[in-house]
Amino acid sequence: MDLQQIKQRFGIIGNSFGLNRAIDVAVQVAPTDLSVLITGESGTGKEVMPQIIHQSSARKHGSYIAVNCGAIPEGTIDSELFGHEKGAFTGALSDRKGYFEEANGGTIFLDEIGELPLNTQVRLLRVLEAGEFIKVGSSKVLKTDVRVVAATNVKMEQAIKEGKFREDLFYRLNSVPISIPPLRERADDIYLLFRKFANDFATRYRMPAIRLSSDAKEMLLRYRWPGNIRQLKNITEQISVIEQQREINGEAITKYLPYHSGDNLPAIITDNKKEDSDFSNEREILYKVLFDMKNDMHDLKKLVLDLMENGGVNAQGEHAQIIQKLYQSEDGDFVPGNNNVQPMTYSQPVHEEGHGPIQDTEEFVEESLSLADKEIELIKKALDKYNGRRKQAAVELGISERTLYRKIKEYQIER
Repeated sequence: MDLQQIKQRFGIIGNSFGLNRAIDVAVQVAPTDLSVLITGESGTGKEVMPQIIHQSSARKHGSYIAVNCGAIPEGTIDSELFGHEKGAFTGALSDRKGYFEEANGGTIFLDEIGELPLNTQVRLLRVLEAGEFIKVGSSKVLKTDVRVVAATNVKMEQAIKEGKFREDLFYRLNSVPISIPPLRERADDIYLLFRKFANDFATRYRMPAIRLSSDAKEMLLRYRWPGNIRQLKNITEQISVIEQQREINGEAITKYLPYHSGDNLPAIITDNKKEDSDFSNEREILYKVLFDMKNDMHDLKKLVLDLMENGGVNAQGEHAQIIQKLYQSEDGDFVPGNNNVQPMTYSQPVHEEGHGPIQDTEEFVEESLSLADKEIELIKKALDKYNGRRKQAAVELGISERTLYRKIKEYQIER
């Protein structure tokens, strides 16, 4: 089955590289029994990939069970997944099979795996490693042959650092990772999806399909879509039902694009061959550079003041003017508490043999204030700290790995 046939069968719309790559990996890994971890933001359509894997595998005639781990209360999730014996807890009036027993020979999809309690994570790890589990309230070990596919919108590395997710379970689940790109990185697919949803709702509500003017299309493409495909579908339905006019302009569509703490900043529209930029992350690193420069200046002022007041050293002439500039406020007042500091002369040390003053041979190099130079310096420090591992360096810098890779290439940083 080729890529286009898979898209038609599972209702997938889009031709972006990231989406095609995710489908290709799902098809390639399907014939194996390897565990798969699907990552991506909420609303990107992660639930389609487990179905592709199951239907393309030898287990397609077996059971397929999808479980939302975040929707099951912590007190009952062990019973839901692994089953329980009669009398195991209050309300356990009879024996019950869990999902892992029901899905024997098939595939189980664990959505929102990042919400799984730590105690349940231990049980799941045993299933993945040995194919064994024990029902709640029982001591009998049961066997199961289940393919596990998991999905999450949580940053798992961060969850591991915070002790919310077991590292050994993460690596066991992450045998084959599949990443679903957010909608803002699929610029060419946004309008295709909008037209599909508009036609679907026109058929459902028996009305003409809505159309977009050129400025409305532009706004649709430049919005960042924090809710991804789910948000686009909801907004399309709202416009289809509420708007009387069937052609929607930019002013009308603005009412349906809510503000989400900066998430509606314009997304960069680029060619398919280029990586999208992440303005917010770049802005953060620039702010960090500026704050570091401000702190350096503050430390310099403090050092000079300490030298003047306690170090027995005084300035006159050009040096005094420079020091006064550092401490002068905008209205001309001298900032350090004592405005009447009397200049004193520098004492000139002499050789013991009396051969004149010692010459100061220290060379002072003016620090570059270029933001680009500061960026390069921070990137090099981060790469050195993590021995060239870009993913960890990107986390340290607070930018995406894609943005870091582009900046390394842009600044020609050799690693």
